[in-house]
Amino acid sequence: MHHLIKRGLMFGNLVHVSTPALVERYNRALEHLTGKRTGLTDFHIDLSGYAPEIGEELGDRAYLNHHGVNRQFILLTPEQKTAPLLEAKFSTSRDILRRFIEENEAQLFALTARDAVAGELVNSVFHADTPARLLDLRKITVEADTTQGTVKDADTLAGMVDRFMGEEDAWFDDVLIAEMITVAKRTGDVTRNPVRLREMTFEQRSFWTALFGGLYVFRQEGADAVIGAEAEAYDLPVQHQMTLEDRNAIAGYLAEHDLVEPIVKARGIDAGAILRQKMDFIVIATAASRGVEVAHGDRRALRRVTRQVAADLPEAWHGLRQLLAYAEEGGPWPHITSAHPAYFHSLRASDTPDAALVNQLLAELAPEDVRQLYICHKPAFYAAYAAWPEDKQAYVAEFLATEYQVDKAGVRGQLFGFEAAMAEPEAAPRPVPGRKPVRRQKDDLIARVGPWGAVRR
Repeated sequence: MHHLIKRGLMFGNLVHVSTPALVERYNRALEHLTGKRTGLTDFHIDLSGYAPEIGEELGDRAYLNHHGVNRQFILLTPEQKTAPLLEAKFSTSRDILRRFIEENEAQLFALTARDAVAGELVNSVFHADTPARLLDLRKITVEADTTQGTVKDADTLAGMVDRFMGEEDAWFDDVLIAEMITVAKRTGDVTRNPVRLREMTFEQRSFWTALFGGLYVFRQEGADAVIGAEAEAYDLPVQHQMTLEDRNAIAGYLAEHDLVEPIVKARGIDAGAILRQKMDFIVIATAASRGVEVAHGDRRALRRVTRQVAADLPEAWHGLRQLLAYAEEGGPWPHITSAHPAYFHSLRASDTPDAALVNQLLAELAPEDVRQLYICHKPAFYAAYAAWPEDKQAYVAEFLATEYQVDKAGVRGQLFGFEAAMAEPEAAPRPVPGRKPVRRQKDDLIARVGPWGAVRR
């Protein structure tokens, strides 16, 4: 993994904890949550405060995520919001933590100036011992406070202040006044500088979990689905249970619920450039598997490699070539069914609340597109990367560093962004008396049976 680490593509953008004061604050929070402390004098933490070095020291990579369900976190600075989330067990955890930090950034800035904030993503399931228990996950609540209980004390003090201002004889209550002074020494003036963290609860609808070999849970009205490597082995109370090998069933479910759209039909993207890049990745994978040296950063060299391995290029490459010919050269509409290796390469998520999850699933179903795999499904990317030949590892790391890392937001927008139509809708032709209206046969066919033809049941 040294190519990735060197270029900041793995363990990149972690927050370095190196001062004695910050290390001590971290230890107080760690002991508060787990009863453990670290002997390290410097380490790097992710969005949740997890440090790979401490995980190695303790021999426990899940020291903040026991049972993988209720993730605990330690915040030393609001700057953690830009860090990655390592060892994630749920696809929703990173977004929840980032939104919590952003919504409470001013308060967290004040609190972390003196202490660490420790907390937990709490739900009703404390141990997902069976896949069926995962379906009980409905809401996630963020609970957080400093190790000294500053937020709790501030709430207590605020109640005392209300009582002091509201009760007629409170001015003469020496006990109440003494308690207020004692608590105020820990919290400061809560009337001028409130330290209350906003309580936040998030609905846990569709999600991916690393548990049980990796499962996707889709919740659509009247048609819940679970997709995973071993999903059919479980007895789950859902309408659809599919493995990743059930390509036709997955394609039907995604199409039926309008969760995907063809890349060539998507607005606001350069479909040809995306298709060509996918084809290049397939060429690189083919060359690496045949022991052919992979070209680096030179289109002419890449074309030479393509000619060398042309006889070995898989069906996925040829399907994408037909689709590119249709998109850019006016070629015939390719007949690509869900059984075709190029099928899931040809799709992207449509504009729905589940778009990120759908793109993650598509990346796993078409892993040859290493850029999408890295962006949308890092656990799968790292697992695949470890098994690649050295030449392919170097090529992919260099590509991601030069073509993605320099403009992450721009690349994601080009690949997955949604853009409304700029032109006004084309007016329907006026009917001519005595003549039947002309219908565009291709568009009508696509509307009836989907972009690549009817999905066989």
